[in-house]
Amino acid sequence: MVLEDRQPDAAWKKIQQNTFTRWVNQKLEPINVEVTDLETDFEEGLKLIRLVEVLSGRSLGRYSRKVTFRHQKLENISLALKFLENEEHIKIVNIDSSAIADRNLKLILGLVWTLILHYSISKQIWDDHTGSATKIEDVSPKTKLMTWLKGKLPTGLPFTNFTSDWNDGILLGALVDSCAPDLGVNWRNWLPSQALHSTRTAMNLAKDYLNIAPVRF
Repeated sequence: MVLEDRQPDAAWKKIQQNTFTRWVNQKLEPINVEVTDLETDFEEGLKLIRLVEVLSGRSLGRYSRKVTFRHQKLENISLALKFLENEEHIKIVNIDSSAIADRNLKLILGLVWTLILHYSISKQIWDDHTGSATKIEDVSPKTKLMTWLKGKLPTGLPFTNFTSDWNDGILLGALVDSCAPDLGVNWRNWLPSQALHSTRTAMNLAKDYLNIAPVRF
């Protein structure tokens, strides 16, 4: 989907930005670093480097801590991106240092989403149906997320996409129930006609009991 400053795409981009900002800040909180605007806060590369260091648990070495010139921004950002690709084996597609330095929000959101997929969803070995191990870098992001969700959702509750199948809130309720079965989420009795109520219920339960910040529309 192309994210442009028009409705509904602009609204969806804002939702993504808010959600991804919360994820980044959750990761940076232990080192007392905060991001307020993804569009500008990675521009110098400093906070991006700190984020990568926290996620990987490794130091990226020497870099420009006092950024004055554009070439210093590009070097810092390039350091982080190359580390992700070469050391963490994360495929970075169509994102370079100039895009981040130039505040390309669409590509910055794409980078953060790639980090979420790798570090919060798929940092494990995936087993295919033949019993052989497939490394995470050999699996597409969509497949990683789909596989994780299918492992969480009850058998017999299929889904084929990340859009319309989730509109009625039932899958979301089932996912919350899978992650916190003691809550007794009664999602099996939820009606598609009550989609907004069901979605809000699932999101509120996730916030209150799983510490997952809700998406704000």
